Amino acid sequence: MNRVLSPEPEVDPTGEAAVEAALLGVVPELPGRLPDALREELVAFRRDLHMHPELGNQEFRTTAAIKSRLEKAGLQPRILPMGTGLVCDVHPGLADRWDGVRPMLALRADIDALPIPDTKTVPYRSTVPDRAHACGHDVHTTVVLGAGLVLAGLARDGHLTRSVRLLFQPAEEVLPGGATDAIDGGALDGVGRILAVHCDPRVDAGRIGLRPGPITSACDRVEVTLNGSGGHTARPHLTTDLVTAAAKLVTEVPALLARRVDARAGLALTWGRIESGHACNVIPQRAELSGTLRCLELEAWREAPDLVHAAIDETATLHRAKSEITYVRGVPPVVNEQGSTELLRTAMTARCGTPTVEDTEQSLGGEDFSWYLEHVPGAMARLGVRKPGERHSRDLHQGDFDADEGAIKVGVELFTAAALLDAPEPHRAGR
Repeated sequence: MNRVLSPEPEVDPTGEAAVEAALLGVVPELPGRLPDALREELVAFRRDLHMHPELGNQEFRTTAAIKSRLEKAGLQPRILPMGTGLVCDVHPGLADRWDGVRPMLALRADIDALPIPDTKTVPYRSTVPDRAHACGHDVHTTVVLGAGLVLAGLARDGHLTRSVRLLFQPAEEVLPGGATDAIDGGALDGVGRILAVHCDPRVDAGRIGLRPGPITSACDRVEVTLNGSGGHTARPHLTTDLVTAAAKLVTEVPALLARRVDARAGLALTWGRIESGHACNVIPQRAELSGTLRCLELEAWREAPDLVHAAIDETATLHRAKSEITYVRGVPPVVNEQGSTELLRTAMTARCGTPTVEDTEQSLGGEDFSWYLEHVPGAMARLGVRKPGERHSRDLHQGDFDADEGAIKVGVELFTAAALLDAPEPHRAGR
C-alpha cells in the first residue's frame, strides 16, 4: 500500500526526487490541488462551452472566452496565427518570458466541436443547431485552462520551477488536423515534452487509462469517382456497368489490401458512402464512393496511399471503369513515448493512488495529437468520464454524449502533478 508522506518544510516536493519516491511506492504530497471555488467555476465554464459549440477554425467565441479568463489571472495568452486557438506560457515567479534553458512542458487541449445535433435533455444542451461537443473537447479545454490557473497560483507562490505552455488547438476534427497549423505557428518552440488527455466514456470518472506505444490509429479519407459509358439494363454487355464496378470496389479493395499488408498492421478500409444511378432500368455513367482508411502501424500507414491507389485502379480496370481517386492524408497513430507515459502514471498515482490507473487498448480512432509527437516526446491519457455505476456508455461522436464533470478535477490535478514532477533536461527543447 502506498504511504502518503508530508514533506518537511525544507524539502522540495517536486523534481527528480519526487519521481524516484513515487516509483518506489512513496507518494509525496504535492501542491497544486484544485480549490472548490475554482472547480465550480470550471464546471460553469465547461457548460458555457457546451452550450456554444463551434466547428474547426471557427472557434472565435471559444478562443475569446479562454483568453479572457487567462488574462484575468495575470497571464499573457497569444492567439495563434490561424485566428483561433491560442498559447499561453506560465513561468516560474510569473516571469515575462521563458528562461531559454529548461524546455517547457506543453499541455494541449483541442477546442472545436462536431457538426451533429445535441440530443441530450440537460440545462447546458447546445444552443446551436446541428453543432455539439460530442467528443469531449469542452472538457479537454476546461482541464487545460484549470491546470493553467492552478499553475499560475503555484508560480506566484514560488512552487513552480519550470515553464509550462498551455496550448489550445483549433480544428482537431478537420483532416489533417489543426495541430499542423499550430506547429507551423510556433506552438512547440521551446517545448521539450507535450501531454494531453482524451475523454473516454468506457472508463469511470476518477480513473485514467494509459498505454505506452501506439494508443490510436492512423486515419485517412478516400474518395473515388468511377466513370463509364452507361446504358440500358437490358444490354449490360454493351456498357460499363458502374453499379457492379462500384459494388466490386466496396468488397474487393479491402480484401486486396488485407492480402498486401501484414495483418498485424491493422490496416482497414471501410466505406461509408456509395451513390450511383437514378432509375431501375438505366446503367449510370458515374458512381461515387467514400470511406476511411485506418491503420495501427506507422510504417504500413506510410505505404497506404500507393497500395490503395493500386488496388482501386486494378479493380476498376477489370470492370472497364475509369477511376479518379482523391486520397486525403489524415493523421498518423498517436505513439506514446515511454517516459511521458510513466510521468502521467506517476502523477496520477501521486494524486489518487495506483488503483486509479488502468491499462488501455489501442483505439481505431484518429487524433491529430500525433503530429506533435513527430517533433517532441509526449503522451496522451484516456480520461475517464463515465459516471461510476452507469451501465450504458455514451459513445463519442454521438448526440447523447456527455461527461461526468468530476473528470475535470481529475484532469486538472493530473496535469499540475505532471508539471511539478517532470524534470526537464536543458537540451530537449523543440525547434
